[in-house]
Amino acid sequence: MTGPGLHLAELNVGRLLAPTDDPRVAEFMAALDRINGMGKRMPGFVWMMEGSGEPGTGNTEAKIGGDPQYVSNLTVWESVETLEQFVWNTVHRQFYERRAEWFEVLGDQHFVMWWVPAGHRPTLDEALARLEHLRRHGPSDHAFGWAQLKEATLWRSRACNSVAAE
Repeated sequence: MTGPGLHLAELNVGRLLAPTDDPRVAEFMAALDRINGMGKRMPGFVWMMEGSGEPGTGNTEAKIGGDPQYVSNLTVWESVETLEQFVWNTVHRQFYERRAEWFEVLGDQHFVMWWVPAGHRPTLDEALARLEHLRRHGPSDHAFGWAQLKEATLWRSRACNSVAAE
């Protein structure tokens, strides 16, 4: 369903092993501003859901289900290729590969993508509804993962654990 006038939205949800001010997640929390700032400067970056703007918090204030350890990342990109460049060809990949140090392993699908009209800024509720749709109905044009995108060449060759990112 790619086409002119469409951008790629993505939501990634995780549950921290400890509260955001706990030393066990301190390295992750300390890197948020740097990684998010790099993402915002990448070619093809369009938009990111922001938190309060407090240094070192990223978007960790957007709680899911009232649980302060659930954190989410919601962004919009011009294309699959531009998102892939950020995810797999920057320091972001090193943090992705270390996610087990800071995040619980979630039994449910925790990552979803979908196409949005250029200029649309999805809400967290909208993104969570897409994730729930993917969980209940599997991949479709409405909600999908990397495996459904033929353009996702870096995911196929560089993902350290494709099952977690499908």
